[in-house]
Amino acid sequence: MRPVKSRHKENRLVKGGGVDRFAVHTRSISIPMTLGNLLTIDQIIPEMKSAERWSAIVELIDLLVSREQIKTEDRDTVLAALRAREETMSTGIGFGIAIPHASSERVDKVVAAFGRSSKGIEFDSLDNAPVKFVVLFVVPKDQFQTHLRTLAAIAKFLNDRTVREHLGAAVDAAQILSIFEGKV
Repeated sequence: MRPVKSRHKENRLVKGGGVDRFAVHTRSISIPMTLGNLLTIDQIIPEMKSAERWSAIVELIDLLVSREQIKTEDRDTVLAALRAREETMSTGIGFGIAIPHASSERVDKVVAAFGRSSKGIEFDSLDNAPVKFVVLFVVPKDQFQTHLRTLAAIAKFLNDRTVREHLGAAVDAAQILSIFEGKV
């Protein structure tokens, strides 16, 4: 029997013949793209300071730089990619949600940050309503499918009114993260 190629390997101690050895067992797994997979507590701003679109994007990028998710020297290049994307059309998709996103050769994995604003952020959204939830992500250049899957997963998750209500009522970053992880 040939081993199955997989992204997940499980090592298990096997006893036999007086010799202990590690057997590697592989199995195929498809891990769905979720914000819980992309975020940590320190990549969440429970109350953003920004009141408008561009300053909100800068606030989240600066958070990612401070958390070493984006290198300081790459900050302006990543911001330029986000600005270019925003200039084609606002990523404020309605229902108080904005998903600024871009691809960049300056990251080697998907990086994300989340910000919430109880006052609302002017984002030039499709429905002209202020944005309360901003999910910013940057995907490595040439990972088009990952980019689309990430965007779709975030939009689908935040499309649920109950999720938005829970996010609005969360008291801190830990509670917000638990919502993204599906624990609330």
